[in-house]
Amino acid sequence: MDGFKHSFIFSPGLWSGEGKIILSMVEEELIFNTNWSVQTRDFVGKIQCFQDIQIQGMSEGLRNELSFFDFQNKQFVVEMENPNIGRIVGKGLYDDNLIGWEFRNNDSSFEGFETYHLQPDGSYLMKGEYVTSDQFRTQIEARLWLSSTEIPNEEEDQSEGEGP
Repeated sequence: MDGFKHSFIFSPGLWSGEGKIILSMVEEELIFNTNWSVQTRDFVGKIQCFQDIQIQGMSEGLRNELSFFDFQNKQFVVEMENPNIGRIVGKGLYDDNLIGWEFRNNDSSFEGFETYHLQPDGSYLMKGEYVTSDQFRTQIEARLWLSSTEIPNEEEDQSEGEGP
């Protein structure tokens, strides 16, 4: 990929982020932190990612497991799984300045999208919106940045919390 600019998703690393979530049923902004662990591409070209989200004021966090694969013509397939929605499959695309994906027309009562716009400093501005069949809407805005190129093996390291 000549001139390829993206390191998020496409290169192993640890990403940190912070932002706000607006839920249609709550009239306040919820501040959250997120950490992404992007694993090394496997032998069939699949990229596994683990996204941990912690909303301020809530004791329990959320973990999304995402897989990105079937990269062709600046498009890809994305699979996301978490305890709340189960497993859903979507479509993604990318160009020099943007990575994005959407989940639509699936068996789940959940659909939406996320976009990640590359910034000059290498960070990303993220926007997302999800809606459920009962019309609960979640809007997300965040900034993500590379915090480390050292990748823990998520398969072996399932410890909760972070050490010093």
